[in-house]
Amino acid sequence: MSIAFIGLGIMGSPMAANLVRAGYDVTGYDVTQDRVDQLVDRGGHAARSVAEAVKGADTVITMLPDSPQVEQVAPTIVDHGGPDLLYIDMSTIRPDTSRWIAGQGIRSLDAPVSGGEKGAIDATLSIMVGGDPQDFERALPLLKAVGKTIVHVGPSGAGQTVKAANQLVVGGIYGLVAEAIVLLEASGVDPGKGLDVLAGGLAGSRILELKRRSMVAREFAPGFRIDLHHKDMGIALAAAREAGLALPLTGQVAQLVAAARAQGHGALDHSALLKVIERLNS
Repeated sequence: MSIAFIGLGIMGSPMAANLVRAGYDVTGYDVTQDRVDQLVDRGGHAARSVAEAVKGADTVITMLPDSPQVEQVAPTIVDHGGPDLLYIDMSTIRPDTSRWIAGQGIRSLDAPVSGGEKGAIDATLSIMVGGDPQDFERALPLLKAVGKTIVHVGPSGAGQTVKAANQLVVGGIYGLVAEAIVLLEASGVDPGKGLDVLAGGLAGSRILELKRRSMVAREFAPGFRIDLHHKDMGIALAAAREAGLALPLTGQVAQLVAAARAQGHGALDHSALLKVIERLNS
């Protein structure tokens, strides 16, 4: 199977490399040439445009920052793709954009991911998939090359709704871990040892497992940037409005993420919510 992979950033680059490693013929395109060159070094092929990447591909995967970028490339994918092309968008975007893609006369799945850069590198991502069940079955072998937990959650747009729920939970946990660190330190307790105990009990989470030590050390190299989580919280709030729901904790977490961005931390990892909590208490 030949795959066109559009968007080779922090997440897309290791995902495309894992597809090459799994034996797929992968042609990549990104606006940054160095990222395309890295894919070629790993055994993939280079394209000079979206149209060139898509031509002759059986499947197209996009991993882009936001809905406008997806809306920009989708018409090119439709125009240059073959009649049996499957388009899998693995970006995190608005559910209505995924439904719009599905209405363009092309077989499509929305398949956003969770697991961060490490999950992308290790091919252990969680993938929530919306779209036709038959298209999901066709895509499943290649999704298994990049992820571990892969679930068809409903029709087009459903994957993005589940991802919105994921992001509000992730943001909330980061905020609470940040508050725990501030409380422990202010009380004269070693935060590293304190979080070690929390990680082994009911409060344990994937975030505590992966991020507690880097948060205590104030190391915020981006695995997933505050800027992107800010975008995702906007998607979650918009989904809540569309469903006619009040999600008060989600709103508060969204404000913390917005504050981190306003304070100039947008390029840092989303665990940098700790900097906002520290500033509130300084």
